[in-house]
Amino acid sequence: MKTRDRILHTSLALFNQEGEAGTTTIDISNELDISPGNLYYHFKGKDQIIAELFAQYEHALSHTLTAPIEKPLSDASGSVETNWYYLYVVLEEMYQYRFLYHNLDNILHRYPALRRGFRRLMQLKRAAMFAICQALLQQDVIDARDQQLLGLADNMTLCLTFWFNYEDLLHDSRPPEITIHQGVLQLLTMVAPYLGADELDFYRDCEQIYASMLQQAG
Repeated sequence: MKTRDRILHTSLALFNQEGEAGTTTIDISNELDISPGNLYYHFKGKDQIIAELFAQYEHALSHTLTAPIEKPLSDASGSVETNWYYLYVVLEEMYQYRFLYHNLDNILHRYPALRRGFRRLMQLKRAAMFAICQALLQQDVIDARDQQLLGLADNMTLCLTFWFNYEDLLHDSRPPEITIHQGVLQLLTMVAPYLGADELDFYRDCEQIYASMLQQAG
């Protein structure tokens, strides 16, 4: 791995583990066992590292978020199940860059150049959640129309955006699979009141899986 890539990889790990605000370029250099001058050769400061990491994140997540906008997500397993797995992928990608969300207002204040990119992602999230809900409505899976449909999409977008911050404040460090699974379950819980009986069976199965995960984690 090239030094530039190693810097980005190590920075991301430290930001996620220790928090971005408390991690300095000296910390990154020490973790990599390189000189601060070597790091400075590739990145003139932490703001450039943050910008590069965000560009990677925005590119990856944007590609994922456009999927349900371009084509409804459904297959032989059913629309609810397919969208469940899709949302799991979205949260997994977000989890890889979770430091961005642990103190979103603060990071946007200190790195204002990121604001436009975050707004683009927010708009894409909202469009993706609306596309999912619209497709479920057209397939007679849910019965939510007009303002209910818009409100459902907005609530799901809010949950997606602030889930990791909420989880971090509410609980001690938990295994990522639990954090992600509960986040997706929370999104599905918003849809549950609009589901028919058959689709509710899948929701109950997801609840049981989550309960088993908690039990196994102790």
